Amino acid sequence: MKSFLLKEVIKQFTDNLENIRRYSGNTVKAYKKDLEQFTDFCTLYNKTETGDVSERFIKQYLGELNIREIEKISIARKLTVLRVFFKYAYMNNFIETNPAGDISNPKVKRKLPEIISQNCYTELLKKTENEKDEKLEQAIFEVLYGCALRVSEVCRLNMQDVDLEQGILRVFGKGNKMRIVPVGAKSKVLLKAYIEGRKAGKDEPFFINAKGKRLYEKFVYKIVNKKLSEVTDIKKKSPHILRHSAATHMLDNGADLRAVKEILGHENLSTTQIYTHISIERLKSAYKNAHPKS
Repeated sequence: MKSFLLKEVIKQFTDNLENIRRYSGNTVKAYKKDLEQFTDFCTLYNKTETGDVSERFIKQYLGELNIREIEKISIARKLTVLRVFFKYAYMNNFIETNPAGDISNPKVKRKLPEIISQNCYTELLKKTENEKDEKLEQAIFEVLYGCALRVSEVCRLNMQDVDLEQGILRVFGKGNKMRIVPVGAKSKVLLKAYIEGRKAGKDEPFFINAKGKRLYEKFVYKIVNKKLSEVTDIKKKSPHILRHSAATHMLDNGADLRAVKEILGHENLSTTQIYTHISIERLKSAYKNAHPKS
């Protein structure tokens, strides 16, 4: 029976994600964390090799997570990581059978993401006026909301990726996949104002800090969190809220679901469909509040 040290195969797997499949740093970090948690559990039962892990043992691990009252959506994610890892191990002859291949995900009631209103976004932009970094902050908000980018994609933008003449961004998303995202007229104005007078090479970062260095994600998070706190009382105040809001508002205004999928860079249409549920829930809420027969 084939068997290799579990930790060594995991190292090869995560190296493959990072260097061959070109997953983002955050995604690789999340995979490593989930696999480290699994190997800690394996160590408790003296299972150190790939051949030691059976379908029954993986189910035992998932049961333990459930006992610890880990949220089902988190358990489903951890199982997905194990499924991808053991598929890699099987395809590369580290194991003879895939112990995770036939295990189904726990049923998860998906939470609808929080969003802000269009009026709230307008108020958000107003809050940046007369700030020290007004142009930078407005440009950041425009690509997070106006172009619906992920914060990692915002920070990765280079000068050559932003074509304001054609009104497009070349965005490198998950798995380093490139997609074209349109830039609206209002967004163009703010992005042009941000780079006005700047002399930069094509390979230089589009968004820079006071020292001329590429922005990092925590810097963007801090700005967004601060400004969102001034205009809304929603619990989560992260850059992703602006992406969620943009997608929902596009669908509210009649955008085609497949077009929104392409703009967001989603692999599957089902991921984008969550925003149709938000739109429906908002419609129901408006009906209940306004209709005399509700």
